[in-house]
Amino acid sequence: MGLRIHFGADDFARTRLAQSPDPMWEVLLSLHMLQTNDGPLVFDRWRRSVRGRLDPGARRLLALAPPVGYSPDFLTPAAGSGGIDLGISALLSTPRARLRGDLTELALSGGRVAPWMRGIADGDVEALKGLGDALRSYYRLALAPHWSRVRTEVGADLAARGRSLPAADLPAGAFDHLLRGLHPALEWQRPVLIMHGPHVQGDLYLEGRGILLLPSFFCWRAPTMLRSRDLPPVVVYPIEHSPVQLVPGRPPSGRGQGLEALLGRTRAVLLEAVAEGGTTTELARTADIAAATASHHVSVLREAGLLVTRRVGGAAHHTLTPLGVQLLNGRRVA
Repeated sequence: MGLRIHFGADDFARTRLAQSPDPMWEVLLSLHMLQTNDGPLVFDRWRRSVRGRLDPGARRLLALAPPVGYSPDFLTPAAGSGGIDLGISALLSTPRARLRGDLTELALSGGRVAPWMRGIADGDVEALKGLGDALRSYYRLALAPHWSRVRTEVGADLAARGRSLPAADLPAGAFDHLLRGLHPALEWQRPVLIMHGPHVQGDLYLEGRGILLLPSFFCWRAPTMLRSRDLPPVVVYPIEHSPVQLVPGRPPSGRGQGLEALLGRTRAVLLEAVAEGGTTTELARTADIAAATASHHVSVLREAGLLVTRRVGGAAHHTLTPLGVQLLNGRRVA
């Protein structure tokens, strides 16, 4: 069995590597990992710590993310690449038909549809707000303390595969090498990428959309992707982990000191905080500075081409540019 992903002439130019980890995918896949005993050399201490501290709202998320089978596609919107807040905002704007359809698919796949999910299926504002709050609470507990390592190891995967450029910039041989080296469960037979596995089958025609190749820290053993064929195509694949327990703190790379020497401590802290997504107020809280001071430093970083700012409602949300990602990941900027 397997899923055959068909590339057309335009899809090669629109296939791309992600720039950084996607917090919404990491939330979903970490919920899977929390319910297994896989990867003990990396995840045992993390699992014991998180399991013992889940609040009731975050604990309910486990029913939405069974470790085997289907998890709702609406949990991982494309906007998640812009940070956890933008990802949750996009989730809360999911059309009712998608919410209902995904939860129906969860039930048909053998998942447990709890009574509280009915409000989500109906698009109830309060139910969706509760889901967003639970996701944010879980992220802060389970992922935020470890995000520096997640970003570093995903960045190392991207660096090993070359710069995060559109596949149009790669010669044909290099593109073939890139796809053949992603994971043993991914077989490249130009122009078809086959994802092998017991839970995937059929054909997906990209039809000029290309595909996003997204490395993930919490993805384990096998690649995964969205079930729906009409969403932006993405293949999420596992990285090769350092065999070190996942515990809070910065990985021992020495990169943080170099970043501080280059930017100064406050701007280095803000740049790392932007990688997790957030508003100016949230960045100020992280750096323990006044909002006006944070706004000034953010302006300097934006003028240097390291971040961009988008307004969502009344708040300014900041995300890294490719240059900012490369700087944080410790890669040479060409």
